Amino acid sequence: MHVTLAEEIMLLSLDDDSGQAKDRWAVGWIVAGGLLLELALAERIRVEGGRVEVVDTASTGDPLLDGCLESLAAWAGSTRSATVAAWLRKDQAKSVGAALESLRGRGIVTEERHRVLGLFPVRRFPEADGTVERELRERLNEVVLNDAEPDARTAGLIGLLHGARLYRLAFPGQPRKRVEPRMAALAEGQWAADAVQETIRATQVAILAATTAATAAAAAATGS
Repeated sequence: MHVTLAEEIMLLSLDDDSGQAKDRWAVGWIVAGGLLLELALAERIRVEGGRVEVVDTASTGDPLLDGCLESLAAWAGSTRSATVAAWLRKDQAKSVGAALESLRGRGIVTEERHRVLGLFPVRRFPEADGTVERELRERLNEVVLNDAEPDARTAGLIGLLHGARLYRLAFPGQPRKRVEPRMAALAEGQWAADAVQETIRATQVAILAATTAATAAAAAATGS
């Protein structure tokens, strides 16, 4: 079963018991970034100087990626500021919902709905088939903990996780100092074409800027 990078990131974020996403804010950014990276790997988009351009609108054969490609093409053609950062801000919430729905449609997770205190609707996505996540974590462990050579998609996934500092999602129980140097080396390595590397870099810069802004806003609110 081919699972996209965005779906893999969602699987890593979902708590196996509760079905709730951990680190939801940061995960939203890298799920959206994962879709961009997959489209770059498929040579459907090009990123240069932080700007994103759709270069091929042909179907990828994956409904999740094709939906993103269609929306991205319409958006990029109607704005003068078609940057990766602007797209991630716009698309992160939608990307999370689309990735969850794709996982549900594949039978990898199920959806549960209920109300807290009878008032507030809550959706949970407990795992129905643990095979995909298990194989994903084994692949990540081989590359990061055992220094195996990654393919482009795995290296890209690690680059996104490193950019968002989501070490504990991918490697629960491992100290950060055990995994961060290897993840940083992979994120900065020359393992893919320039256009793909630029997508990773632009996503990392956008996440860093958003995180810095959110931290500053929280500090200002606390001090006021």
